[in-house]
Amino acid sequence: MDTITLRIILAAVGALVLGLIWWTGRRPAPPQGRRLPGKSAGERTEPMFGDTRVDDHDGLDPEIAAELDRLGREIKNDDAADATPRQAELPMDTAATDDAPSIPVYVESNVGARASEKTDRIVTIYVTAPDGEMFTGSDIIVAVEKTGLIFGALGVFHRMPANTSEYGAVFSVANMMRPGRFEMSQIQSLRTGGLSLFMVLPNALSALDAWDAMLPTAQRLAELLGGQVLDEERNALGRQRIQHLRDELRAYDRAQEKNTIRKTW
Repeated sequence: MDTITLRIILAAVGALVLGLIWWTGRRPAPPQGRRLPGKSAGERTEPMFGDTRVDDHDGLDPEIAAELDRLGREIKNDDAADATPRQAELPMDTAATDDAPSIPVYVESNVGARASEKTDRIVTIYVTAPDGEMFTGSDIIVAVEKTGLIFGALGVFHRMPANTSEYGAVFSVANMMRPGRFEMSQIQSLRTGGLSLFMVLPNALSALDAWDAMLPTAQRLAELLGGQVLDEERNALGRQRIQHLRDELRAYDRAQEKNTIRKTW
């Protein structure tokens, strides 16, 4: 076949294709869907993904409509499956709000329990709220966490020694109001006039070391809660009283050392 004949054939084919395109363009477009009964001309109907009614896919190819229905059902099933775990993670009796503090879960245990029954003396000081005011349970929880106290035996908080001892905690922190323990199930509603810090002698530490651990904690709690530190007689704990207590505890430590049986070599 020569070049001229090939060009004539290609021109004829091109003219035929252009004619088909022109004829197709003159055909009226298929209907875009019919108006549902009861709907006004200006009212818009939102599509319902996953609904299997044929009317929702009116004008679409049947295979495409079936695929849209299948995808819609899968999306609904996935949403239902995802919703169940999220609901299960929320506690049944907890209402989470942006302004409600998050209270950790505390469980009463034997931490801080005292195995020895020997008690020579109990030294107590208080952290009290200003007149006419109260400490809240949520504020107390924040304060004891910041001071490193551990919730345990008797339903109170404890400062534990570095090494396990039969004398339990170095000192403990209780509710100043009876019965003294902290009910964690009701801690958010707790209102109290103050906290009691007490150490029992003999102690896991020397009496003076235990005091030097308890006093700064009381002062820090008072700072965090906006309270004040009082002595065992509910008077302001001043420098003179602090020095007097230190002298008493130093004398106690000396007496303990004197009474300790030392092995002779």
